[in-house]
Parts: sequence; C-alpha cells; structure tokens
Amino acid sequence: MVKVRRAIISVSDKKGLRELGLILKELGVEIISTGGTAKYLKDQGIDVIEVSEVTGFPEMLDGRVKTLHPAILGAILADRSKDEHLKQLNDAGIKPIDMVVCNLYPFKETILKPNVSMEEAIEQIDIGGVTLIRAAAKNYKHVAVVVDPMDYGDIARMLKENDCTLSEDYLISLAKKAFMYTADYDDTIYEYFKGADDEFPDLLTLHFEKMFDLRYGENPHQKAAFYRDVDAVEGTLATAKQLHGKELSYNNILDLDAAWRLVNEFQVPAVAIIKHNNPCGVGLGTNTLEAYSKAFESDPVSAYGGIIAINRPVDEELAKMISENFYEVVAAPAFLEEALEILTQKKNLRIMYMGEERPKTHFKKDIRRVCGGVLVQDYDVYEITREDLKVVTDRKPTEEEIENMLFAWKVVKHVKSNAIVVAKGLATVGIGAGQMSRIDSVKIAIAKAGSRAENGVLASDAFFPFADSVEEAAKAGISAIIQPGGSIRDQESIDTANRLGIAMVLTGIRHFRH
Repeated sequence: MVKVRRAIISVSDKKGLRELGLILKELGVEIISTGGTAKYLKDQGIDVIEVSEVTGFPEMLDGRVKTLHPAILGAILADRSKDEHLKQLNDAGIKPIDMVVCNLYPFKETILKPNVSMEEAIEQIDIGGVTLIRAAAKNYKHVAVVVDPMDYGDIARMLKENDCTLSEDYLISLAKKAFMYTADYDDTIYEYFKGADDEFPDLLTLHFEKMFDLRYGENPHQKAAFYRDVDAVEGTLATAKQLHGKELSYNNILDLDAAWRLVNEFQVPAVAIIKHNNPCGVGLGTNTLEAYSKAFESDPVSAYGGIIAINRPVDEELAKMISENFYEVVAAPAFLEEALEILTQKKNLRIMYMGEERPKTHFKKDIRRVCGGVLVQDYDVYEITREDLKVVTDRKPTEEEIENMLFAWKVVKHVKSNAIVVAKGLATVGIGAGQMSRIDSVKIAIAKAGSRAENGVLASDAFFPFADSVEEAAKAGISAIIQPGGSIRDQESIDTANRLGIAMVLTGIRHFRH
C-alpha cells in the first residue's frame, strides 16, 4: 500500500493532466514539476514546486538535465521498509516522493515526420524521464508510477475513495505497464539507429500490442489472443473495423488475412473465397458482380462457410448475391448503406471494413515460429510480368492464355504447396493444394475443374519433377502451362508439352507456401 502525499509530474503528452492535477490539489498532494509541465499546471491554477527548488540546481544543458539529482531520485528509490534508507533521506533533508507521473519525449512521432534529421531525432531521446519511470517501477511497493493518461481517471477515483491510498496489486500493475512502456520506447530508438540496411540484425526484437483476447485458438482447448504490429499501416487486418456479427475467431483471422492479401494482388475488381487458408475460388471481372460469380462458381461446395474478400466497395446488388450463401466473414474496402442493410440481416455474419488503403506488403518481414526459435524471411511480393515469361515450347501461348496464366500465377502464390491452379476466363476453375506429391495436386485441381479444364491454363508453384503432370494436364484439355522451371528433367516436361501441343512458359521464380 502507498499513501500518496507527494508526487512529481513531468509529461510530454498533457492529455488528461488538468483533471488529474485538480484532484491532487483537492486531496492536498504536494506536486513537484518540471519546465513546460510546471507552467501548464500553474496556468490551470494548480500549485507546483519547481524541480530546481527541490534540487537547488537550475535546469542545465538546454533542459537535458533536470531531475537527475539525489533529491529526486533518492526520494523515489528509497525503500521505506528499511530504516537505514529513511535515516539517509532524513540526514540529507530529502522528503520521499510517493507517485511519479511521467510520459516521454515524442521520439516515435518525431521520426515519422518527413525529412527529420538525426540531430532532431536525438533531441527527442528522453533520459531523465526514463530514469524517473524505471526508478519508480523498481520501487513499486512504495511508489506509484503512472505512464498512461488513460489511467488518470482510475487513479483519481481510487485516491478519492481510499484516503489517497493505492493497493499493492494496483501498484505492481502500474509498474508492469511502466517497464513495457520504456521497453517499447528503447526498442523504437534501437530500430531507428539500426536503420533499414540491417535487415537481419544479431538481436531480433518484436513489438506487438494486444488488441483483444479470442474465445480460443485453432481448437477449443487452446487459448489465444490477437496482437497488432505497433507499426501496422492502414489497410491491414490490424487496422480493420468490424461493423457487424460475432467476434472474430482465431481461424477467421487467419483466413481473412489470406483472403485480403490475395485480392490485393489485383488492380481490377477481384473476389477471393478462402477456406482453411487456401483459396477455393478467385475471380476477376469488369465489376464485382462478375468477379463474385466467377469466384463462387469455381467451387460452390467448398465456398460454403468460407471467408470472402472483395477489393472494391460492396453495393446493394453484390450484397444480395452474397447473402444467398453462408459465409463466416465478408471483407471489403467499404460497404454502401444499402448493402449493410442487407448483410446485417444475417445475425452472425462478420462484416469487416478494411479501408481504402491497399498496401502491397503487410509487414516488413515474414516471421514464423519453430520449436526454440523463429524463421525470418522477406515477404513474397515478387511479381511476374509478361516480359519475364520464357516460352520454351514450339507452340507460343495466345494473348488470352498469357492473361490467364498471369492471373493463375498470382493465385498459386497464395495456395499451400504443392500448389496447382487451373484457370479459365480470369477465374479459377480448379485448385489442388497441400499435397505431398505434385501429381496429386494436379489430379485434384483437374478433378475440381471437370469439363471446365478444356482450353484452360495450369499454374504450378514449383517445377515438375516428372513429365506425368504435363500428361495429366493434356488429358484434361489444358492448353497452356506456367511453371518456374529448374528441374533436371525440365526438358522431359518441355518435350512432352511439345508432343501434346501444349504451350509452356517458365517464370524462373518459385512460390512455395508451406
């Protein structure tokens, strides 16, 4: 327990400070303050004691040194349970400080401004404030440390209700938040000094803040929560807003992320339907109605209960089509009012407003957990254009085939390996995902396509180890194949394609997705 009689306040962000200061004044708490904070409080009619009056020294070095003095730090760090500490304070004429209210110079906000120099950034590295916070957090049993203006209301209420006393449980919760705050601050400075050139540093620090707890993880017996990257940009899942429906589940979030990334591959209207982190239908069109129809018709059975993403606003007509089927989530940059009236009639349908921003890279690095560590790699954003395609067969692909191959190539990147996509008319008609052998993925994709495979194209995320996949494609009527190449048996596949009249192009780029 701590009874707050004396507090020091030094803040950059003055949000909520007036209200807290007035409560402290009402309760008779003596307030010590610094520079701009002291002026602000005085302007609000709140009496303060300047730090220089306590230390006997004026602020120095353009304000770099204000609170770094035994009269301040000794007053915070003294262990009140030790008689010797109290005697030393008394001998030095130092009165204990019971509460530290402090937030730091706006380093992050400064470096986000355009054309900020290194000198400007360095001046926003707080030294005294961090010291105050860490000292109080270390001595949390005897000193309250307050770094978040959102806590001011609770603190004021507790002080008023409990004779200026705060409980130890609450004090330790404040200390944990304080250490988290300074860790985040230091990490931001480290990232700034590290710079973009050091892509894979010797020490990897990850910074995420919790958005909300989830009911459970992939399965009901697993606990889970959703965290956002502190540097998340607009247009990502972390900045999306849920407009309607049940709370998102762990699996919803995984599938929603996969769907949103996929439709953002395309500049024209696109719709993707995802099931178990794989697309079951993707379509492009001159409008969203056409794109949706193509995506749904790709695999109507698998679409049931899926996650649907659209890269254009949802209007009334599209909402009517979507509402005819059961989906877990629908995500789009925007929803017209008439569309929301229709979709919200489905009580449990989760409606996600993603915003107009469409970032190509959703985060700086792709990070995956393994037992005892993490794997870190660049995010796969490599794009192939028609100029990159290498025709290796006697028959050259038509313009229509090239267009469909480039479409299928973008989709196959989002399918679990071994991945095969059969496409026709800028729509998927068959997808084979996650098989241990490539020929099995080919057979599944062709079986899904059925007669629609005739004169369609086939995309493979990696090379064909044998020519059997080409033979299966020919049986189904596939007219063109796009694949990376790179197998020692490439020539066998090329010769088979020539024999069977199939056009084949190589990309030289693989898109494994494990």
